[in-house]
Amino acid sequence: MALSTDMLAAFVKVAELGSVSAAAAELGIGKSLASKRVAQLEAALRSTLFSRSTRKIALTPAGDAYLDHARRALAEVALAEERLRELRAELSGQIRLTAPASWGTRVLARHLPAFLRQHPAIEIELLLADRMMDLAAERIDLALRWTHQPPQGLAAESVASVAWVVVAAPAYLAAAGTPAGPQDLPGHSCICYWRERSDDRWVLGDGTRRHQLQVRGRYHANSAEAVADAALAGLGVALLPAYVCDEALADGRLLRVLPEWTPDTKYGTRITAVATPERLRLSRNRALLDFLKQQLGG
Repeated sequence: MALSTDMLAAFVKVAELGSVSAAAAELGIGKSLASKRVAQLEAALRSTLFSRSTRKIALTPAGDAYLDHARRALAEVALAEERLRELRAELSGQIRLTAPASWGTRVLARHLPAFLRQHPAIEIELLLADRMMDLAAERIDLALRWTHQPPQGLAAESVASVAWVVVAAPAYLAAAGTPAGPQDLPGHSCICYWRERSDDRWVLGDGTRRHQLQVRGRYHANSAEAVADAALAGLGVALLPAYVCDEALADGRLLRVLPEWTPDTKYGTRITAVATPERLRLSRNRALLDFLKQQLGG
C-alpha cells in the first residue's frame, strides 16, 4: 500500500494530541476514519507506531523515531503546494525600477523584455539615472546601484558583477606610447569618468602592489558612454566599466592597457539591488529580482 499525506497527517495529529478522537476532530474527519488511516500507515510501514490500551495511546519506539520524518514530509508537501499556487497565480501590477544610466542601457534593458513576456500582466517603469533616488519619495520598488554599503534599513542583494578596464585606441598608443606600468599613467592624457574632482585619482592593484595615481587630461565627462567615445576618437587613456567597451575591445577599436593591473574604483565591482523590506516582499518585485540574478549571474 502506498503512503499518503492523509495517513501521515492522521498519525502526526494522534501523536501530538495523544487521542484518536481529538485528532479526528481537528482534522475534520470521523474517529473511525482517523483510526483507519493510522492502521493503513502501520500496514504500509510494517511497523506498530502506537501502543494502545483502553486508557491511553502512546508512541512506540518506532513511532517516536518516525514522527519527525512524517512532520518534515508534510511540511515539504505543503511548501510544494504553496509554490505551485504562486506559479499558477498570475503576477500583476507596476514595478518602478531605477538603475545607473549606462549599465541600465547597455545591460539591464536587454533582459527586461524577456521578463515582461513571461508575465504579461506586469508593467515596468524604468528610470535610468546616475543620481541616488529617494526610494520612498519617488515610489521606487527596486533600485539597482553601484554601492559598497546600502543605506541602513534597506534590504540589499547582489545582482551582477562589473569589471573595470583601462583602455585606449590603437592610434593613441602608437602616437603616445604604451604605458609599461601604472607609474606611467600620469604622463599620459587620461579621460576621466568624472563626477567629482577625486575621480582624477585612479587606483590599480595586482594582488600584491597597489598604486594610487593622480591622472590628468583635457576631457572629463559624467557619462561612461561619452568617455568611451572619446577613447575611440584617440583622445587618451580611459578607465571604464567593461560593458561599455566590450564590443570595441572585441573588434580591436580599443586595446586593454595594463591588463595585469585591476582598477579599484569607488563604484565597486557589483551592481546591488536595494529596496525597502516591505517592497521586496511583494511577489512581482521578488520575481523580477530573482529573474535578474539568474540572468546576470547574481
